[in-house]
Amino acid sequence: MRPSMTWAGLTAALLAGWASISTPALSASLTAADRARIAAIENGLVPSASAGGAQSGPATLASRMAAVHVPGVSIAFFDHGRIVWAKGYGLANVASGRPVTPDTLFEAGSISKAVAATAALRLVDAGKFDLDQDVNGRLKAWRVPENDFTVQQKVTLRRLLSHSAGLTVHGFNGYARGQPVPTIVQILNGQPPANSAPVVVAAVPGTHWSYSGGGYVVTQLLLTETTGLAFPELMRKTVFGPVGMAHSTYQQPLPERLWSRVATGYHGDGQPVAGDWHVYPEMAAAGLWTTPSDLARWAIEIQKDNAGRSHRLLSTAMARQMLTRQMASWGLGVELTDRADTRRFGHSGDDQGFQNDLEAFVTGSGQGIVIMTNGDAGNELIWEILGAAAKTYGWTSFQP
Repeated sequence: MRPSMTWAGLTAALLAGWASISTPALSASLTAADRARIAAIENGLVPSASAGGAQSGPATLASRMAAVHVPGVSIAFFDHGRIVWAKGYGLANVASGRPVTPDTLFEAGSISKAVAATAALRLVDAGKFDLDQDVNGRLKAWRVPENDFTVQQKVTLRRLLSHSAGLTVHGFNGYARGQPVPTIVQILNGQPPANSAPVVVAAVPGTHWSYSGGGYVVTQLLLTETTGLAFPELMRKTVFGPVGMAHSTYQQPLPERLWSRVATGYHGDGQPVAGDWHVYPEMAAAGLWTTPSDLARWAIEIQKDNAGRSHRLLSTAMARQMLTRQMASWGLGVELTDRADTRRFGHSGDDQGFQNDLEAFVTGSGQGIVIMTNGDAGNELIWEILGAAAKTYGWTSFQP
């Protein structure tokens, strides 16, 4: 690839079928059937009717990436407790022409919550605190503001992880690189330089489901105060290390030594995010940098723990609590689909310039897929990839 690539050049390259990069070890182990299935997905995307799908029929991944201005895509597919294939497509950075590889880091957005929840549940397993105790009994630097709602019920870890604690602040916009970054207490209080509202209780805890990134910032504080560890180090010790997530970090801001390995985020018009990516001090809610393969390793371990075949992360009982519906369609840190034939857990995620999705089946052979993109328009593309994967692997979910 030439040293400088314009968006027009990238579009032409994608339409010409360029480029995909596989993990060498996985590529060498692929069967002819595996390769045929990968090709079926890459050439079997069905755009929505609003995108001309009714007229155009199946499309290639490359053509759809060009059409929706998503420069790069990374995918990992797993089955029977192992990653079967992992491939990167397109560019991590358009200007330099640097390609996406399976080891390129993407900002995971809210998938960060699912992984962070695992650390919290590990500490519960270890007896550090209880799922159902009032978190104000453990918090020190900041406490959940008491009001009429908390008189009736208390904010607990179970409710924080299942978005049923009644807390506010849906999500976070992050901070452009070079801008002042608030402390966790400033974020929770909504004080400058925080760019989000205060986190408060707006409904009786345990009676109402409302997605709350703010609740995961409370969880982040609870974990760090309980262990005395900085959040990135806590996650390295409790989750990344045990399952071999060697390409993952919650470090925010991202250390300079990793800049050459990460994808630049792009808006829907194809323009890069200012500074290439945003900083998310709300680490548990949105601050994970990772790869699809590392997220697949996490999902595989949750599958094994749930089945009683391993306990690297959670006891069988705790894994099953994680994958048990608490309120609405949510378990502890993950969204659930409970239909018997397609029971699965997962999470989507978006940060500025990134859209991602993780889906893992609990039934059958334990298949699953992780898709990460460095474009704000990536969600449309993700659903088309899921549809192609569903047709290829015979899933009743995600059929276009």
